[in-house]
Amino acid sequence: MSEEFKHEQVRSRNEPFAQKTASQIWHETPAVDNPYIAASSHCYGYDLHELMHKRSYVDVIFLLFRGELPSAAQAELLQQLMIALINPGPRHAATRAAMNVGVGKTDPLHILPIATAVYAGEYSGAKEVEMSMTFIEANCERDVAVVVQENFIDTDAVERTGFGVRHGGIELRAVQLAQQLQQLDGAGNALAWGNRLAAALTPMKKNWLITSVAAAVLLDLGFSTRVGASFFQLLGAPGLLAHGLEMAGKPILAMPFVSDENYIVER
Repeated sequence: MSEEFKHEQVRSRNEPFAQKTASQIWHETPAVDNPYIAASSHCYGYDLHELMHKRSYVDVIFLLFRGELPSAAQAELLQQLMIALINPGPRHAATRAAMNVGVGKTDPLHILPIATAVYAGEYSGAKEVEMSMTFIEANCERDVAVVVQENFIDTDAVERTGFGVRHGGIELRAVQLAQQLQQLDGAGNALAWGNRLAAALTPMKKNWLITSVAAAVLLDLGFSTRVGASFFQLLGAPGLLAHGLEMAGKPILAMPFVSDENYIVER
């Protein structure tokens, strides 16, 4: 008979838990006659109704994640990035997931959580953005030639750096996007360094990817890697949802399926 496994004795660490959940992001003033109803709301001290009246959506979403209102240059940079990333496109695995969820007649309310989970991935997803932000932040003060020698000679560093090739070729839209955003006043050191790195990689037939452009811009806007990668998921959500909802109104025959001659049951 095997000896019964014994767990170590559970001991209390005597660490006190907070008495209340605290947040700097949002403050709600309760109604006089009902503490469960908010009479007013403030985001980092700014009255929500004043923000609605005086500021743009881009301003307020920046405030929500960064804790301060953006400058005009930052707002312009973020707005153009948001438009550029609004739809990952039908080639992306996350979009295909959204389309499959929709056409398969899953509850449409489940399209977005399923698709954004796929969009979190290491390949062309939010995890790749996170790793690219880490790479750029660690190297953007270093000489580009040294970084190329260390990371791109005889190795495929796409997942670690966000630079390289996609589907065997240069991601043209990413290169165009980086060049366009570099012209804006809000562009900073991360994007400028990334453009220098991309120029050094061009003879090797490697360049920017969408994930590294997003990473550089988010760093220039002051986002941390944790926040920036998650924010990337949010920016692609409208396109994912739109594609899923489009397919939700179509019959299941609207998507390709394995033909009978290629569907074999092994016995």
